[in-house]
Amino acid sequence: MKYQSQRVAYWFFASALLLLSLQIVYGFIMGFARVGMDGLHEWIPFNTARATHTNLLVVWLLCGFMGSAYFIIPEEADRELWSVKLAYAQLISLLVVGVIAIICYHLNIWEGRKFLEIPRPLDYLVVVNVLAFLLNIGMTLWLGKRNTTTSLVLYMGLLFAALLYLPGMVTVKNQTVDSFYRWWVVHLWVEGVWELIMGGILCYLLIKLTGVDREVVEKWLYIIVGLTFLSGILGTGHHYYYIGAPRYWLIVGGVFSALEPLAFLGMAIYALAMAKKGGRKHPNRIALTWSLGCAVMSFVGAGFLGMAHTLPQINMYTHGTLVTAMHGHLAFWGAYAMIVLAMMAYALPLLTGRKLWDTGVASFAFWTSNIGMVGMTGALAVAGVTQVALERRLGLDFLIVQKEIEMHFVGMLLAAALFTVGIGAFIWLFIRHGLPSAEARAEDFEGAVAVGK
Repeated sequence: MKYQSQRVAYWFFASALLLLSLQIVYGFIMGFARVGMDGLHEWIPFNTARATHTNLLVVWLLCGFMGSAYFIIPEEADRELWSVKLAYAQLISLLVVGVIAIICYHLNIWEGRKFLEIPRPLDYLVVVNVLAFLLNIGMTLWLGKRNTTTSLVLYMGLLFAALLYLPGMVTVKNQTVDSFYRWWVVHLWVEGVWELIMGGILCYLLIKLTGVDREVVEKWLYIIVGLTFLSGILGTGHHYYYIGAPRYWLIVGGVFSALEPLAFLGMAIYALAMAKKGGRKHPNRIALTWSLGCAVMSFVGAGFLGMAHTLPQINMYTHGTLVTAMHGHLAFWGAYAMIVLAMMAYALPLLTGRKLWDTGVASFAFWTSNIGMVGMTGALAVAGVTQVALERRLGLDFLIVQKEIEMHFVGMLLAAALFTVGIGAFIWLFIRHGLPSAEARAEDFEGAVAVGK
């Protein structure tokens, strides 16, 4: 840890893991409801659990992204964070907004727009919160001694994420127009600007963990950014197939959705090539494992599985089925959750001074959580394909089909239990590191290993 203000990141990471744990709880509530064990229905109906589950995902990932930025930006700018007090105030306000939103969901106070259910007054508080965050890291970069491609890509990703939140706050009565702009938030976040955030964090980690020259790594980052914008923006069209938008979106969405895996494939090749090229070995191998795992799993989940069901000829049958849930789980895990966990694995020894990296628990957490997620994805894939065949092809009633695929959710719950054990091991290791130490310095961790200089 080069600067003391980087300690702010710890509390964002801790908050992210707390929210992730809560998200998992609501995932189990939905999973048990799927197999007929819906004893909490009177207090937490399925639609409330679903809204809470998906919105917790967004909030904990944002916490992770912000924590990562607060750790990376001071080092990249070569100065202390502009305002530590503002960072803590921003974290507290973000958590308060999140808690109020969850309470509102349970009191049936929400907007009713899928993935953007947060009540409108809270939207404005979110905007203020994100603006405070952007001001803090923006001023740090502005007053810093240097500006790097890594920090600028990370900042631009966070800035565009904030700007693209605004279209979701515009509500119109025409459902087609409303849905058209809603996807500017949902799609362009997860398949556009969040990829820039992921790319920026991954670039930083590869520089630190592989010892490859910064110029080499950052040239690859330009390619990733180009592929992301080429495919991601017009790839939004695959959400417009069946909402009443013009027919040309079938062509635009189909073509550019097929190109979207290129960005994630480039990310995977980029990470593996840098790891192979690196001549020096960083002691924190588990952080590199999470980083490389992120690149590979994001290609499989977000890239390959995304393209597999967004082509118009396929999406005609899979639209609105569990096939989407299959893609979504592995995509969010591989592309965004794993990069946040990779950043935590790298930053914790620096923040606390405790050298807990390549332990058996760390490897267990990585492999168990990933195997569990792959198992969940497989169960949802079988359930989704069965749903398509019975409901969309044979025309069986929706509720009858849901009963037929009930057994697949038993398999999903077993895989989810394995995933939870892995996440529990990661959290236990996080707690073992202890609190940030004022005595922790870069030399405590890297010492004789001159990597990423």
